[in-house]
Amino acid sequence: MIWTDQRLRAVPALTALLAGLMLMPGAAIARPPLSASDWLSGSIKQPDNISAWRPGDARPPEAKSRKKDIAKSGAVEPVGVTRLGEGNADGKGSVSARTAGLPNDLWGAGDGESIARLVRSTDARLPALRRLQRRILAAQLDPPATQPGGEGELFLARVDKLLDMGATGAAKELIRAAGPADPERFRRMFDIALLSGDEAQACEIMDRTPGVAPSFPARIFCLALGGDWAAAALVFHGADTSGLIDQRMAALLAQYLDDGYSDKADLLTPPDVVTPLDLRLHEAVGQPLPSASLPLAFSLADLDENGGWKARLDAAERLARAGAIPASQLRAIYLEQRPAASGGVWDRADAIQRLDAVLTSRDVVGVQEILPKAFDRMVAAGLGTALADMAGARAASLPLTGRAGQIGLWLAIEAGQWQVVQPPPEDATAFDLWLLDFASGLADARPPVGTGSDRAERLLAGFSATPIPPAAAQLIAEKRQGEAMLLAITDTDAGLDGDLTRATQGLRVLRELGQGEIARQAAIELILAPVIGSLPGALATNP
Repeated sequence: MIWTDQRLRAVPALTALLAGLMLMPGAAIARPPLSASDWLSGSIKQPDNISAWRPGDARPPEAKSRKKDIAKSGAVEPVGVTRLGEGNADGKGSVSARTAGLPNDLWGAGDGESIARLVRSTDARLPALRRLQRRILAAQLDPPATQPGGEGELFLARVDKLLDMGATGAAKELIRAAGPADPERFRRMFDIALLSGDEAQACEIMDRTPGVAPSFPARIFCLALGGDWAAAALVFHGADTSGLIDQRMAALLAQYLDDGYSDKADLLTPPDVVTPLDLRLHEAVGQPLPSASLPLAFSLADLDENGGWKARLDAAERLARAGAIPASQLRAIYLEQRPAASGGVWDRADAIQRLDAVLTSRDVVGVQEILPKAFDRMVAAGLGTALADMAGARAASLPLTGRAGQIGLWLAIEAGQWQVVQPPPEDATAFDLWLLDFASGLADARPPVGTGSDRAERLLAGFSATPIPPAAAQLIAEKRQGEAMLLAITDTDAGLDGDLTRATQGLRVLRELGQGEIARQAAIELILAPVIGSLPGALATNP
């Protein structure tokens, strides 16, 4: 792992080779991100910037002159054909439109550039809307009628949005559906593998993907990971001497490659924008970067067992809070071992362990006592919805009464598991019984007076036969249903900020577009938001 004198004596020759093959006047070394996820690493470069040759190949390609009729680099020139099985990536998806519950022509007459912008700007916080958004992003739909930004722009926007949502698995499956051969798709696949803790797979992708040339830091990382430390050192010194690696990354790679740095006390300067490659390199040199302030997808790197249970708990809670992992995964991490301390996440782990034990044994007395305590702790941490998915159905199937019975009813309805409430608690309020009927689709009438009835009455207008808003009606008339649906998601989600009028309009449009079940569940989540803890700021107060 430490560079030897023999390896270093080979550096000048390689430096000259790199300079001749890779350093071209006017060529940009760094490539600015093309998507909303600007943390994606520069894991690839344009083929006219970096040679496709790497140490270990039989021989490097011959140096090329820069005449117009001669190739500009040693990389394989793009060929003007389409590979069998590929085509326009905007029409690719990991699930069929039918499975996603969407029409094939959802994008219709819209233009890809405008839809891509809308995809990137649409944020959903309500669980029902997040599920709909993920279905839209993953679905195999007909490409938009016009694509002024070129084919594939909408596809990359969909992948980037999934990454921003922390849904790296869904993003990976979407890229697989289109194939990783395109450089921009490869860049995302490489980073997803890094975030998933599968560096070996990331490097395998790099090796077997034709038509893409890796950046120097990515190539050096992969050479060393594969055990070829000599080649990694040679490429590093050649690229560093030629000025092809920025100073901060050069210092990081030097420490990664040389064991001698491990004895030094100097701490590396963290980058202003952390990339997945930065994250893995800092971890490898023993100076890991905290992920709490990084984009959501970075927390997935903390779910492995390298960082300890506390790091896993913190990451799992952050991801579950945003709906990036299923509540069952958070529950499994809570149950891994006994809490080592008290307060914060330790108290929540203890509460879930105790609650899980009494729910598993169907100990009604135990659930009556423990459920309210677990509920209060989880709601205070913004994890009420996760608790609903973890425990709602099991709690509501027990004959609970009092506050525990009411909490069990709320959690089951919040989780969309109203079917298990048979019968409802004998002391349930009139409004809670109405809410149960509303969830089952039996009650659209005015709710009885009670906690949450004002919110429910206002939202109920979205389930009437009133005309949809003019702007949405125009989009639908122009066969741009997908844009109308994304805007309706944003409008409905605004109910969490107190704008119930806008939320009502969004619910009405969702129903018009055939998403009645999603609209009903979103309305329930808005009604229960004050008690489940979903509302931000001053609105998040229990009645």
